[in-house]
Amino acid sequence: MRVTQPPESLSLGLLTGLRPLPADHVEFVHGSQLRAADRMLGFYSTLVTISVLLVGFRFFAHVPIWMLAMWALGMVAAHVPLLRMRRMNVAADYVTAARGTMLWHGALSSLQGAVWVSAMLLFTHDARPEEVVTLWTIACCLMASVAISFQSTPLSASGFILSVGGGAIWMMLRHADPLLAGVVATYAVLALGTSLWQAHLFGVQLTTSQMLAEKREVVSLLLREHGNEAADVLWQTDAARRLTGVSPLFARMLGKRVEDVEGQSILQMLAGSAWTDGNFDPALHLLAEKFKERAGFSDVCLSVEVDGARRWWSLSASPRLDEKGNFLGFRGVGSDVTVQKESSERIAQLARFDTLTNLPNRLHLGEELALAVEAMKTWKTRCAFLMIDLDRFKSVNDTLGHHVGDQLLAQVADRLRRVCSLNEVCGRLGGDEFAVVVREVSDPIYVDRLASAIIDAVSKPYQVDNQTLFIGASIGSAMAPQDGDDVDALMRSADLAMYRAKEAGRGKHLRFALSMHADAEERRTLELALRSALEKDQFHLVYQPIVNARSRAVTGFEALCRWTHPQLGPIPPSRFIPIAEDTRLISKLGHWVLETACQAACHWPEDVSISVNISAEQLNDPDIIELIAGALSRSGLPANRLELEVTESVFMREGTGAAQALEQLTRRGIRLSLDDFGTGYSSLGYLSRTRFNTIKVDRSFVTGAARGQRESLAIVNAVVAMATSLGLDTTAEGVETETEYEIIRALGCSKIQGYYFGRPMSLDDTAALFGQTDTRVA
Repeated sequence: MRVTQPPESLSLGLLTGLRPLPADHVEFVHGSQLRAADRMLGFYSTLVTISVLLVGFRFFAHVPIWMLAMWALGMVAAHVPLLRMRRMNVAADYVTAARGTMLWHGALSSLQGAVWVSAMLLFTHDARPEEVVTLWTIACCLMASVAISFQSTPLSASGFILSVGGGAIWMMLRHADPLLAGVVATYAVLALGTSLWQAHLFGVQLTTSQMLAEKREVVSLLLREHGNEAADVLWQTDAARRLTGVSPLFARMLGKRVEDVEGQSILQMLAGSAWTDGNFDPALHLLAEKFKERAGFSDVCLSVEVDGARRWWSLSASPRLDEKGNFLGFRGVGSDVTVQKESSERIAQLARFDTLTNLPNRLHLGEELALAVEAMKTWKTRCAFLMIDLDRFKSVNDTLGHHVGDQLLAQVADRLRRVCSLNEVCGRLGGDEFAVVVREVSDPIYVDRLASAIIDAVSKPYQVDNQTLFIGASIGSAMAPQDGDDVDALMRSADLAMYRAKEAGRGKHLRFALSMHADAEERRTLELALRSALEKDQFHLVYQPIVNARSRAVTGFEALCRWTHPQLGPIPPSRFIPIAEDTRLISKLGHWVLETACQAACHWPEDVSISVNISAEQLNDPDIIELIAGALSRSGLPANRLELEVTESVFMREGTGAAQALEQLTRRGIRLSLDDFGTGYSSLGYLSRTRFNTIKVDRSFVTGAARGQRESLAIVNAVVAMATSLGLDTTAEGVETETEYEIIRALGCSKIQGYYFGRPMSLDDTAALFGQTDTRVA
């Protein structure tokens, strides 16, 4: 049986029939309404008959008999169609109920109300008070009875109550007084409101009861389905392994009729078409052995062919013995576990393969490498592992979004598949890192050629969303047994070689060398030492002068961080700054540099500023504004004497908030300098979005201009011209000779920094430039 659920909300507009119901709800809703109204029609008809007789008795002496007769006939004519409608509905079991039926029911009820109103108009012309009271009482009773009888059909109830109530109010205004008319009006409104509220409750009850019926039907269907198609089915065989007492469900699971299965070999039924070609499922061999040994078995999972499709069954059985211990066959249970089997296979697929590229993931690659290493040890051969890192992928991902980046990775995976042969397994380790396991290496040149082919394939242009993209690949390789004889050692060695390839200029392949381990160990040692260097007061600042290009007067200093380790000695910034950035220690170190530099600058004349380098990670710190403001406040240094130097890299990632942080700093009066301009993307957008005060010209252009290189001269000229037009200062870095100074001054740079005017010096030495002696930092 199909159960139709009514709409979630049955409004009065739907219950009255003034608004159409959805086609599949009409029969149920309107049929239920008419069924409920018809159950009360007998009571209502009886009350109407009594009321008509009372009117005839009361007005017989004052109203002409023909008028009473005509009125009574009108009442009968208005009431009989309701009785006929009820008979038709019962005969059709209310399946013909429709919106038109509801409207016709309401019209008939309104017609009856009109007939009663006609009695008030015709019979009360010269009526006495008791006659008026009689009609009033009858009207009140009828309105109450309609509100009860037709509560499921609000259009019928509303039409009758409004017409009869309106007539009663008119009658009381004409023959009584406004007070009684108000009482009648109040009664009619209450009756109408009660009727509509009852109609609303009827709709709620109808919806609720039908929802319960729907749930009962669902439960019933599930119970019937469990009874007819239970997950586990019984089966049994005789001593010759022939199926006996086959149930309809077991035959249906095989896609056959009971008579086609009864008496057949269970092994033949389970083998299907493989019975003739001998290509059996291995589990079927196990099952045959169990049958032969007459041994019980449990949860044997095997593939079964059903109507040409592969299904998975789980079978369990025990041997049947008679009272004398004679073997009678097997009795067991079977279940179709295809869904579970496919789900487990899918889970295994997800656990061992990358969902984006469908390549083996890190776990799977580790297993393949372990097998290759094991074969290498067994057969005394060689295997290799290649670690691949995509060059420039991060900038594509950050600029164009992850959607484009994912498509690009999928295309890279396709190219790797085409390059690799059956001797290789390529996979994705995660992010933009891929790897290749080479099962057998006949010659080291083989690995070089494979790596070269991968770099060439990956470096070709890509088309993604109508955009042409270019990336590259850096590869590090390790070979067993010389570079490691286990999975972890090979992966670690290949990883070290890959990072060295990236440092060597990218787009390269490097084999692992023992020196790489030494470099990695040195880096690890520096990282451990760096984590405690700040607490142990191993850092100090030196200051390099910045002078006016014309007057040669000192206008400021750049604060430079130095690290002296008690055992390792002086460690240059080029070695510890990248480690600090990688280990997320740069923010803590940068904060210390800022605090120390601001306190030092307070010892210089008021027209001398301090320049401090600030990293992208520091600018992304949500507390950076407060940290800088706190450093200025604690030192007492005016904001306009602090200049923060940033590189173009802080703008490379969208959404980091670096530009907003710089804007807030400039509003506080802090000066900004764009460092190394011309060596990166040199986008004018940075200068337009952020209010810089100084552009620093990189040393490479300074030395190039001094040697007369046209490109360097053109770049310096262009930078100076642009800065002048924007009202910015220009600082030339790395000026070390008189010739360089003269060239740069002639080109128009406003400030000079370099060994020619002073090497980085201690705070005491800076004070000596201004004739000061007290340089203690509070």
